Amino acid sequence: MFEKHEAFALSDDAFRLLRDLIRDYSGIYFDDSARYLLEKRLTARLRTNNINNYRDYYRYLLYDRNREDELAAIMDVLTVNETYFFREKNQLLSFSDEILPELRQKNKNSRKIRIWSAGCSTGEEPYTIGMLILESNLFNGWDIEILGSDINRRVLQTARRGIYRQNSFRSIERYYINKYFEPLPDGSFKILDRVKRLLNFGYLNLFDAVKMSSLGSMDVVFCRNALIYFDMPSKKKVVEEFYNVLPDGGYLLLGHAESLINMSTAFALKHLKHDLVYQKPESSSQKSSLQRMISCRKR
Repeated sequence: MFEKHEAFALSDDAFRLLRDLIRDYSGIYFDDSARYLLEKRLTARLRTNNINNYRDYYRYLLYDRNREDELAAIMDVLTVNETYFFREKNQLLSFSDEILPELRQKNKNSRKIRIWSAGCSTGEEPYTIGMLILESNLFNGWDIEILGSDINRRVLQTARRGIYRQNSFRSIERYYINKYFEPLPDGSFKILDRVKRLLNFGYLNLFDAVKMSSLGSMDVVFCRNALIYFDMPSKKKVVEEFYNVLPDGGYLLLGHAESLINMSTAFALKHLKHDLVYQKPESSSQKSSLQRMISCRKR
């Protein structure tokens, strides 16, 4: 029906409508400079649905009975999924050397830990967390769950397969490849079941408050290099959800280029040996004290 290289012009008003709809659905925000990107990436979705202009596509996303499936489909083409094993090593050293021993002491009665990799992409981050937990030898016989979630269904399929090519190994020591991966004839590597069985992967929109509230308590939340695609109100909303799933003393680990400045004062910035991390205050009184201190500094 359409020529191979047929383009669909994205008018100013259609751009604003689609941008706001996507932001309200997922928190992902396209400013004016990224308009061409939205136009380029949604073109294939218009063709797939036999729609030849963005106004009609907007109405499709609002009213069609398949709108939820289509919204999920456009997340597959709009989200960026660049990642690799052992990304941001200093933070991982803090997690391995200080946070994990603290969790062992804190959870010694329940012998259970739950860690969430929010925006896990193709799975390198949660598998890295799994390898570090096994390597620590601190939790033999414990109930360990690492949840990897993403809004992109395509990358979750890759994560569940657990098969990776060389580009994912740019920052990993050979020791971990030899110990936790099986080489395959085509040159790729498959993560071993001893790591895989620690993980669960699932589709999750960080803007879905109902599903977020059903996750239960997490000891640590990793959300690295995902909030950068959100506008400020969306960031605040998601960070508040992270706060809610963490127990007192739980950790929030963001990417090195990210901070909670102007987003939240509910977390304390903690100086660990290798890195700075965010921690939910141990008690509400500690939180109140921290907020009073911040308030005094602002005066």
